[in-house]
Amino acid sequence: MIFCNTFSIGGFGPLLPEIARAQGLADWQLGVLAGAFGFARTLLDIPAGGLAGRRLGATLVAAPLFLLAGVLLLGSAGPLAILVTGRFLIGAGHALGMVAGLTALLERGEGAAFRLNTFEFSGMLGILGGISLVGLLPADWSWNRSFLLVCSPQLVILALLPVFWRRFSPGGGRARVDPAAPAVAAAAVKTPPIVAGMFVVGAVIALAWSSVSQFLIPLRGTREFGLDRAGNSWMLAIPQIVDLVVLLPVGYLADRLGGRAVLGAVCLALGAGTFFVGLGSFPLFVAGAALFGLGLAGWMLPVGVIREHTPLGAMGWRTGLYRVGVDAGIFFGPLVSGILGEVGAGYFVGLIGLVTLLAGARLLWRR
Repeated sequence: MIFCNTFSIGGFGPLLPEIARAQGLADWQLGVLAGAFGFARTLLDIPAGGLAGRRLGATLVAAPLFLLAGVLLLGSAGPLAILVTGRFLIGAGHALGMVAGLTALLERGEGAAFRLNTFEFSGMLGILGGISLVGLLPADWSWNRSFLLVCSPQLVILALLPVFWRRFSPGGGRARVDPAAPAVAAAAVKTPPIVAGMFVVGAVIALAWSSVSQFLIPLRGTREFGLDRAGNSWMLAIPQIVDLVVLLPVGYLADRLGGRAVLGAVCLALGAGTFFVGLGSFPLFVAGAALFGLGLAGWMLPVGVIREHTPLGAMGWRTGLYRVGVDAGIFFGPLVSGILGEVGAGYFVGLIGLVTLLAGARLLWRR
């Protein structure tokens, strides 16, 4: 499911400069458009967590329907309000699908880090698929025609909706009742410091990802380094390819060495890569994209640490709360970058890189 749904994420970034030209959008408007995705996810993460905890099947069925509506609106190439609404609905669909998918995975037994990174692997593969398709399509195709074609794999998920309903809705879609629900709710409110720390780390990683992949790489690549659509697609593919290569080994190591130690190491790589993408020359820009991809392999590790300190029945709630921080980062990254403009966004991304380096060093030191 996540593989097909994330084509829409991969297809958006390389087309951002063309969207700006064709729709006549200023940088701040691009920031609003890109940020609407994260804004929707931020608003819906906690409700989605509650819904997934009680009606997992319904949540999994609703996700691709929201996503389809958003893709059609964004692909209409209408006024800015229509585009933002479409991007918002895409974010809503991803919020429902991500929280429901994580809830289903985390309710199982041991080996959480490897299982979560397998989930992330599918998503990253879908993003790479979207990026690659954009680069392969004819350059004279309009941005919205290209975007709609890139998002077509999600039609496969629509055909599988009855399967999701039957598999994850026991008793014909009745709510999943937890007899320990009051105790679980109280436990969910009492958040241990290590869990709160993982919320912060997840938000910082998301802020880096959204600022770099959804704004700065395509715009800096086009305006400063003269890259065309195919060139931007290749630049955005570099971190995805690196991420895919190291993602499962990182999950394997985290299960054996501890998620906290491995997370600290990948945060160091992410911080250095983010800094180079924001402020480096073209060779450092390319090297930074590769380091950035290595760092993205740790995106799911905070969830594994949270699972170790969370009662089973509270996973839906805490997963939703974690996603709020992550998706707030996805919202504010491109929004702030757009307000600052291309040059200011470079310094902003460089600052995020320094903060991520400090977070990685602290995780390793505290270990």
